[in-house]
Amino acid sequence: MTGPDEIPEDGRLREEGMVHEDRWREIHRLAGAQTTVSEIARTLMLDRKTVRRCLRQVAWQAYERAASDTILTPHTAWLTTRAPEVDYSARILWQELRQHRAYAGSYETVKRWVRPHRDATLRAAATWTRFETPPGEQSQIDWGQAVVRLGGERVVRHIFVLTLGYSRRAFYEPCEHETLHDLLDAHERAFAYFGGHTREHLYDRPRTVCLGGQGDRVRWNGTFKAFADFWGFEPRVCRPYRAQTKGKVEAGVKYFRRNFLPGRTFRDDLDLREQVQAWMTTVADVRVHGTTHERPCDRFVLERPSLVSTTGHPSFLVEAEATRIVATDYLVSFETNRYSVPYGLIGQTVQVRRVGPDVVIRHRGTVVATHPVAAGKYQLHIRPEHGPGPISRVARQRCSTPSPATPGAPLPDVEVRDPAWYDAVAAGGAA
Repeated sequence: MTGPDEIPEDGRLREEGMVHEDRWREIHRLAGAQTTVSEIARTLMLDRKTVRRCLRQVAWQAYERAASDTILTPHTAWLTTRAPEVDYSARILWQELRQHRAYAGSYETVKRWVRPHRDATLRAAATWTRFETPPGEQSQIDWGQAVVRLGGERVVRHIFVLTLGYSRRAFYEPCEHETLHDLLDAHERAFAYFGGHTREHLYDRPRTVCLGGQGDRVRWNGTFKAFADFWGFEPRVCRPYRAQTKGKVEAGVKYFRRNFLPGRTFRDDLDLREQVQAWMTTVADVRVHGTTHERPCDRFVLERPSLVSTTGHPSFLVEAEATRIVATDYLVSFETNRYSVPYGLIGQTVQVRRVGPDVVIRHRGTVVATHPVAAGKYQLHIRPEHGPGPISRVARQRCSTPSPATPGAPLPDVEVRDPAWYDAVAAGGAA
């Protein structure tokens, strides 16, 4: 065996065909200590050309065997394109090569070709660079799920998390569901908590945000896009299967589960929300963040002036007008509840808006129905006069069933009308 100070008879140092990463780093360390190339070569038993090659490399590169012609060489271009599409399945590639490309080689040959390509793809997927954004530039938004004890009963709650990219200050809101209404309402609570919002918001790809598409051709959920335009922020979504792009908010979800949830019980949802708010201000905002090594509340002092102010901005849920098509039961859905309109509008498009304590429904600019805002969710609010004779009786039967929010509620007074009145309403509504 050649010692560190011995030179082989041919005058060249022996090399194993590749330089491992630890040796590559040692070469750069010695060079940084002003060690000459010849001294490094003698010390590490390497050829001087190898040392010079390593010093020219900005980052270590794994050794790759020179390509040689094999029975798969004519199929290389096809394999390179097809392999990612079948998740690097050697079995599928081998079957398709035999069926469609007259390949006569073995399955083992295909496996040997797939292995390094699949490994390289997995390494690339696992390697991502955390990027930092300037103050006020970006927020990341996500949902997490948590099992909590409410009054001794275990229930699932959905935790909305919005994390400011620069300061890492985060807002947490427990919700019963992940509906569009829950999403928008939680956003507005976050804006009020911070006193503003960033210019860009990054999301995963839930249907409450987008309906598909790539790049600039994302098909946004119409109501969500109207919400973003109303508040003046630019929504963006991660590429499919690249949720780690929003690693800051993912870390916030994990932090909530590990730091807030253990050992806690709650009387009800109000108590849960109050405990979360207290934890945000007394724990989450003031701990030293593992990445920035600063407290989020201290960095927020620098970020706050760069946020888009929301002070005095009206609520989208109050101001926005929703467009609905009247269903066959002459009901329209609004904020999880359903309200009746004159039956002649079945199939027609109406506009629904919350105005103070009422829900106002218009058709072609004319008010066709007004209802008090229903208490709770998934309620029916039906006016019997909105239906024709037979349908009106169905409406009265629905109204006779007490709403979960108002058990034992008395039946509304129903005015008895001449059948000709309903014909006139139908004729007018269909016009």
